[in-house]
Amino acid sequence: MAQLDKINEAMAQVTIVLVAPRYAENVGAAARVACNMGISRLALVRDSWPDQEAMARMATHHASHLLEKMELHPTLAQAVAPCQWVVATSARRGRQRQRPLEPRELAADLLPRLAHNRVALVFGPEHRGLTNDDLSYCNSTLTIPTADFSSLNLAQAVAIVCHELFSALWNQDRTPPALPRSAPSQALQAMYDDIGATITALERLDDKEVGYWLHNLKQFFNRVGLRGREVRFIHGLCRQVLAALKQPKERRG
Repeated sequence: MAQLDKINEAMAQVTIVLVAPRYAENVGAAARVACNMGISRLALVRDSWPDQEAMARMATHHASHLLEKMELHPTLAQAVAPCQWVVATSARRGRQRQRPLEPRELAADLLPRLAHNRVALVFGPEHRGLTNDDLSYCNSTLTIPTADFSSLNLAQAVAIVCHELFSALWNQDRTPPALPRSAPSQALQAMYDDIGATITALERLDDKEVGYWLHNLKQFFNRVGLRGREVRFIHGLCRQVLAALKQPKERRG
């Protein structure tokens, strides 16, 4: 029982985030999976609630309480704002996308984070998956290897990822040293706004080049996982640069 209590404590740090799911049944099935694995937080990124009856039918009475307290957000930024580590699931590959982890690798990566960090596991729409803009909010990406057809049912994908994490917690010989608390996503997004404003104010790059530099900086900082004081330092640096740029040229010289 003590072991299960520790697992539940760790899994309580996890939020399943479903971005624009098309079918209410998939949301209900994902809630049932989350409940089976000890995850109590579910969030939707959607304009409105899916059909309540269809969700409840698939969730069953066992997971109905997750549906009752499930969050609804208009944007992914708002859904992951309080989380310190955000993982995107994606079957796509591309030059702008970092190397994805596999479920077992992800579980090993998350174990030392769960002590002090809220983690969001983000799943995209059934028909297209997550966009590059969605991925810009994420610290790492995950892919589920398959033999041929790469598209899995949404609830199946949630089940595989959550079970791998649950199994890693269940089978660990000892608790790994905890990683420090990272800055929440909301603070990172504000920092990126400051960096973008600073790069733009330099007037050395066009809009496309600013986007290129900002994208690469986001990938780097997301992968590193900045702490709160580091984010505040970069905020301060950007404010100093912007203030200097507003001074008359003769004073700067």
